[in-house]
Amino acid sequence: MAISQDQPLHLLNTVFGYPAFRGAQREIVEHVVAGGDALVLMPTGGGKSLCYQLPALLRDGTALVISPLIALMQDQVAALRQLGVRAAFLNSTLDAREVAAAERALREGALDLLYVAPERLVMPRMLELLEHSRIALFAIDEAHCVSQWGHDFRPEYLQLSLLHERFPEVPRIALTATADLQTRVEIRQRLALEGAREFVSSFDRPNIRYTIVDKQDARQQLLRFIREAHAGEAGIVYCLSRKKVDETAAWLIEQKVSALPYHAGMDAAMRTDNQARFQREEGIVMVATIAFGMGIDKPDVRFVAHLDLPKSIEGYYQETGRAGRDGEAADAWMTYGLGDVVQQRRMIDQSEGSEEYRRVSFAKLEALLGLCETAGCRRVRLLDYFGEASAPCGNCDNCLEPPQTWDATDAARKALSCIFRTGQRFGSRHLIDVLRGQATDRVAQWRHQDLSVFGIGADIDEATWRDVFRQLVTLGFVRPDHAAFGALRLTETSRPVLKGEQRIDMRRLALRKGKSATVRRKASADGMSAADAMLLERLRTWRSEQAREQSVPAYVIFHDATLSAIAAAHPRDIDDLSTIHGIGAKKLERYGQALMSLLRD
Repeated sequence: MAISQDQPLHLLNTVFGYPAFRGAQREIVEHVVAGGDALVLMPTGGGKSLCYQLPALLRDGTALVISPLIALMQDQVAALRQLGVRAAFLNSTLDAREVAAAERALREGALDLLYVAPERLVMPRMLELLEHSRIALFAIDEAHCVSQWGHDFRPEYLQLSLLHERFPEVPRIALTATADLQTRVEIRQRLALEGAREFVSSFDRPNIRYTIVDKQDARQQLLRFIREAHAGEAGIVYCLSRKKVDETAAWLIEQKVSALPYHAGMDAAMRTDNQARFQREEGIVMVATIAFGMGIDKPDVRFVAHLDLPKSIEGYYQETGRAGRDGEAADAWMTYGLGDVVQQRRMIDQSEGSEEYRRVSFAKLEALLGLCETAGCRRVRLLDYFGEASAPCGNCDNCLEPPQTWDATDAARKALSCIFRTGQRFGSRHLIDVLRGQATDRVAQWRHQDLSVFGIGADIDEATWRDVFRQLVTLGFVRPDHAAFGALRLTETSRPVLKGEQRIDMRRLALRKGKSATVRRKASADGMSAADAMLLERLRTWRSEQAREQSVPAYVIFHDATLSAIAAAHPRDIDDLSTIHGIGAKKLERYGQALMSLLRD
C-alpha cells in the first residue's frame, strides 16, 4: 500500500499533537503500512503504541490489537477516543449489548482499532467474525509473553501463530519492551515471524535513576526514600508475597502515605477499584505483586520501588519501566539482601519446571545479582544484558556516589571457616553471632562458644558481615541448601580462598537516602516562576474536573508535560496553543476555548 511521504507526519501532528517522530518510529510505520511484518523492541514510554496506531489510520480496515490486560485496553481506547480515533475493545467487562455493538462496528468497518485479549481472539466465533471483516493489521503487544523463558509467560500467546495461517496477507507487528536475544528468537519461532524485519531501539531510559541499597530496615528505608524524594507523588512498590503487600500498604497508610494494596488474592471488585483509583487519582502509592502493572498506561508514575528481588533483569527492567513514561525524571529504587538471594534460589530449586528451565532461571538470576553487586555503572550493566554498549550514565547511584571496595580476603576466610567449623548446618544469622562472639541461647545450645572461630570477627559490625555473606553467595563461594532450611554450604571454589591462595575484593555498600533525586526534581521546579507555578496548579485542577466529568484518568485529558508546556509558553491564542506538544486537532477543538479562557483569567 503506497502512502505519500507527508501522510504519517501529518497524522502524527494533527491527531496526536506530536511535532516529529522519535527514533525508528517513522521507518516502522512505513514498513507496516506497506504490508511488512515487524518485530519491535522499544523501551516502555518509547512510543511503541504509535507504531501500530498510525498504520491503523493509514491502512484500509480495522487494526486488531492483541493485549493481555483489560486495563491497557480501556486506557488506550479512552485516550484514542479523546483524539477522535474510532477505537473499541472486547473484554469481559462488557455486557452482551456492548459486545454486539463492537462486533457490528467491526463488520461494518466503523472502527480504526479494536483491542482484544489473546484468549478471545482465538475463539472460533471471533475468528469467523474476522474472516467477514476487513482487517488492516494485527498488533501483538507484550510479545515477550510468548516466551517460556521470559518473565511473564502466558500460554494463550502460543496460539497466535494461527494469525499467519488464517490471514497470511495481513501484516503483523509484535511489540515488547523486554526481550534478550534468546527471547527474540523464541518470539519469531512461536509467532511465525521468521521473515519479519526487526527494529531494536535503545533500551536506555535516561530519565530513570537506578538505585540499589543494602537491605537493613526495608520499610523504614522505603519510607525515608518516599518522604525525601517523592512526597505526594504517584509510585509503585513491588513485594514478592501477597501477605507482604497487605502489611506494607497498611503500614504506609499508618505513616500518612496514600497507599493501596493490589494482588491476585484480593476480592476482584476491590482490586479493580484500587487500580481505578491509582489511575484516576494523583499521588497514590500502589503496593503490589508483579500481577500489577503490565499495560498500565499511567505516565506520571514518579518511582518504582522493589522491597524484594525480582526474578530476572527482564522482570526488573519491565517493572522499573513503569516509572517516568512521560519522560520526566523518575526513580527505580530497590532494597537487596542475602535473604532475597536465598529466597529466589529456593523458588527455582523447588519449581516444577524442567532441568533446562531451572538452569536458565539460575542464569537469569545470576545476571540480576551481577547488576546488584556491580561497583560500576548500573545502566552500563543493564544495557549490556540486552546487547547494547554504553558509557557510564552519571545518573545511577554508583555513578553519583561511587562505592568503595575493600580487601575482604581475611573476612571471607573467617566466614568460610565458620561455615565449615559449625558443620555447614546454619544460616548467616547464627554464623554472624558466632563470628562476633555473641553468647546467644542457640550458640550455647550447640556449644559453638567453644569453637576456634567464636569471636574472631568481633571487630566487624553485623551489617558488614551480612554484606560479606551475601557477596560470598553471589560470587559462588557459598550456596544455600534449601533442603536444610537455608543452611550455607561451601562450594568447591571456596577451597583456594580458605588456603589463602585467592584474594577477594568486595564492594562496600552505603545507605543511600535518595536526596540527590529530591534535589534534581526541586531544581526543575525552581526554574518556574511563582505565577507559572500557580497557573500550572490551576491547569491541573481544571484537568481533574474534566477527568471526573468524563470518568477517565487525568492523563487521558493531557499529560503533565503538556500542562507544564502551556504554563511556560503562555499561548496568546488558539494558533499558539496548537503548537504545544501533545495537543492535536481534536483536543484543540474540544478543549482549546476552555484553556484560552483559563489562561486569560
